[in-house]
Amino acid sequence: MGFLQDLQNRILIADGAMGTLLYSYGVDFCFEELNLLQPDRITQIHETYIKAGADVIQTNTYGANYIKLGRYGLEDQVKDINTAAVRLAKKAAKENTYVLGTFGGIRGIKKSAATIDEIKRSFREQLYSILMEGVDGLLLETFYDFDEIKTVLEIARKETNLPIISQVSIHEVAVLQDGTPLRIALKELEDLGADVVGLNCRLGPHHMTQALEEVPLPKKAFLSAYPNASLPDYVDGRLIYESDAEYFGECAVNLRNQGVRLIGGCCGTTPKHIKAVSERLKGLAPVTHKDVKIKENENIITVTAKPTQPHLHEIVTKERSVIVELDTPKTLNTTAFIEGAKALKEVGIDALTMADNSLASPRISNMAMAAIVKNEVKIRPLMHITCRDRNLIGLQSHLMGLDALGIDQVLAVTGDPTKVGDFPGATSVYDLSSFELISLIKQFNEGITFSGKPLQKKTSFSVAAAFNPNVRHLDKAVKRLEKKIEHGADYFISQPIFNEQQFLQVYEETKHITKPIYIGIMPIVSSQNAEFLHNEVPGIKLTDEIRRRMADCGTDREKAAIEGIAIAKSLIDMAFDLFKGIYLITPFMRYEISVELVQYLKTKNSKNLLTRN
Repeated sequence: MGFLQDLQNRILIADGAMGTLLYSYGVDFCFEELNLLQPDRITQIHETYIKAGADVIQTNTYGANYIKLGRYGLEDQVKDINTAAVRLAKKAAKENTYVLGTFGGIRGIKKSAATIDEIKRSFREQLYSILMEGVDGLLLETFYDFDEIKTVLEIARKETNLPIISQVSIHEVAVLQDGTPLRIALKELEDLGADVVGLNCRLGPHHMTQALEEVPLPKKAFLSAYPNASLPDYVDGRLIYESDAEYFGECAVNLRNQGVRLIGGCCGTTPKHIKAVSERLKGLAPVTHKDVKIKENENIITVTAKPTQPHLHEIVTKERSVIVELDTPKTLNTTAFIEGAKALKEVGIDALTMADNSLASPRISNMAMAAIVKNEVKIRPLMHITCRDRNLIGLQSHLMGLDALGIDQVLAVTGDPTKVGDFPGATSVYDLSSFELISLIKQFNEGITFSGKPLQKKTSFSVAAAFNPNVRHLDKAVKRLEKKIEHGADYFISQPIFNEQQFLQVYEETKHITKPIYIGIMPIVSSQNAEFLHNEVPGIKLTDEIRRRMADCGTDREKAAIEGIAIAKSLIDMAFDLFKGIYLITPFMRYEISVELVQYLKTKNSKNLLTRN
């Protein structure tokens, strides 16, 4: 009798964890390499699970693909590692034991971990290696990214008629991280040819049972569940799963009651857990009917946030607009900052932008200062958000906090690495890229968190993205703009330009871009400032003429400021007819310089309107 025929008549018990079991034994390198280095250890684990009652075992190949093996320099051993894994599992298997070839998801929470084309190539190589050795079925597991599992399932289904088990992993009960309800996702996997659909990893048995309460019995496929032993604890630098095997066995009965016919274990489970499952399910027949509980109310969006005024990207498409950056203080003295904000408010800027610890140096939280200028100065804040300082949890909390404060203008940026700042030994997080951060913010605008959980409110963020025109190959920078638009960017803010001819070049290369651009202009205050910007700040280059003009001012601070303003005005003149948005970057809290430049812009715009009329 074959695997699927067996599932027609009874519940099959699968094995438990391989990776976390090896980890608990002190193995801290590539688990899959043990297929070659310590084959007897792998075989023994398979045999122990079978002895515990497992009808189904999986090969030790979860991460045995080109991309993941590449982290250990083992990318050229894909075939050898997978071949050995299948042979070890088959060696351990009894006559009535089914062996599944295992394939783990690659992307996790980050789509940037690999492109779909890279995933396809990597999966095909591993798939062929496993199929050549002969297995009873394929197990696709721990896929957080729904597009990824659909992609590999379609490939596998075209290449083989073997049974395919497709398991997704979810952060929140009953919903994928892209917001797709679990019941819909599993139905789609069934329609794509999966013979068994279900869940594994991330959740323990309690929450996995809750998730499956919303899933009806498939029409053609069967349900599977491989829960974690428990939530992990972090002790002395190691992840520890503490779970009573008997409790796990009792929960297996609840999974059976939800219609699950293939039950195993994921992270933290051991042969003791599988033995408990086997003993508790002995003699129980599969469920053929269930009542589905769909908690519709939790998915209702109750409120849609409405901006109190037009977004910046809407303003700049209709009229000239100027925004000014004013860095928050490095000390707790906020007097000059507030004075500057008030002065800029008086001259009528459209928004005050605040960097997020620029150059990786600690400053007063731009979120705190944004709230102050919004409520006390009555000026619109535009906050920069970096990927550097906050993990995925912190970024989402930050966005919720901004919405609660009524701050809806943000600039999503990668953030300068910590090595350039005051604390080079500090950790850079970078859970997300700037592209992914833009997508996350836009997902909040749909009322959904990264994990797919309803926010019960849609945010109304207008999302700016950074544009660096100071590169050798401008066409590549423009392609990044196009990619950011695909991820949801509403408009762009550029790094400062110091070359009048460069404005023309940027205009020509970006005139097909459908989203508006605020072009960056930064006044220089001294020759030393000019040389620092030119030689030490990434992405900024000054012309020889500008450097010479500033050098001619010597150490005369007033003369240098006048010359810097004159240079900035000439750059404004060049940018004025090409770009509707101007982004002024205030140097060293010298807000009076930005005030003068805003006044110059306003006067120039008024004259331009009079001339047209």
